[in-house]
Amino acid sequence: MSEPTTSRRAQLKPPVTDIGVIGWFHKNLFNTWYNSLLTIITLALLAALLPPLIKWAFIDSVWYGPAAACHDVDGACWSVIPHNIRFIIFGFFPEGQAWRPALAMFLLLSLVVYSRKRERWRSSLGWLWLISLTVMGILMYGGIFGMPVVETAQWSGLPLTLMLSFFGMVAAYPLGIMLALGRRSRMPAIKSLCIVYIEMIRGVPLISLLFMSSIMFPLFLPEGITINKVLRAQIAIILFTAAYIAEVVRGGLQAMPRGQYEAAESLGLTFNQTMRLIILPQALKIVIPPTVGILLSAFKDTSLVVIIALYDVLKTTKVTLSNPKWTGCSTEAYIFLALLYFAFCYAMSSYSRRLEKELDTSY
Repeated sequence: MSEPTTSRRAQLKPPVTDIGVIGWFHKNLFNTWYNSLLTIITLALLAALLPPLIKWAFIDSVWYGPAAACHDVDGACWSVIPHNIRFIIFGFFPEGQAWRPALAMFLLLSLVVYSRKRERWRSSLGWLWLISLTVMGILMYGGIFGMPVVETAQWSGLPLTLMLSFFGMVAAYPLGIMLALGRRSRMPAIKSLCIVYIEMIRGVPLISLLFMSSIMFPLFLPEGITINKVLRAQIAIILFTAAYIAEVVRGGLQAMPRGQYEAAESLGLTFNQTMRLIILPQALKIVIPPTVGILLSAFKDTSLVVIIALYDVLKTTKVTLSNPKWTGCSTEAYIFLALLYFAFCYAMSSYSRRLEKELDTSY
């Protein structure tokens, strides 16, 4: 009896093409004739492009040698990065004081990572942020504890990029929510002001706002009063980003069914309570994907401050490449810069996906 049973079980096994690695390839790459054709074309392109790319990037490349060694090889000159990493990251921060912006960046990124869990969003976290921001300001500017003063004109490189993007996002988000609520207000004056602001800001590029903040805004200040260039660029980024966030949030508010408002009214909730407890939590959850897209754009748009002579990480890289010793190494430097931007953007995108799953109540 055992032999027929064994043979029947052997006959009932799934086909080899449906299980394991072969099954995965069959299901995902060769399940139809056009998918098979696309797979073959893609594999052919990879076979043609990958070998020379690997040869250029890894086999024939120079990683730590001097600039002169790069002229004797046909591969990539990655040594432009380690030889200039200090200036690319910290820019014109005084020599011997690079530990200060490095510690400030580490503190900022550590706080962001620590704050990513919602169960830690308590009042104590707010105090921790306040104390940490004060410490970061002291580290960057100095003037106490024996640290020399470093003017904001010398703040450059990656610390400047992180500062403009992070504080721009944090300040623009609540401002965008208020603008979205104002645009849906029943008060004609407030609604008109919000509409004019949003449409006007969205109708001009960020470059024009940066020029206005750098050149025209100081003309309206009283004589003897000046605002440093970094702060003016920060305000321009905040105002620009807030206008786009306002429209995204307005879409989320309009997606709320009328029954949500009626339920709040039946409970006797005020307008502020309705928005804070019922409408905004649902609306903001809906618009997480487009909001993150805008924040990612804002992070990358900080590179535009180069037009008003602020040396962010893109500008410090360009200055490095202007050195005749590193002529011809722009590809390697910009690849490093692209990977740097990608790392931050991917971290933000991953956190947004995680937040969506945590807040998902569709089930």
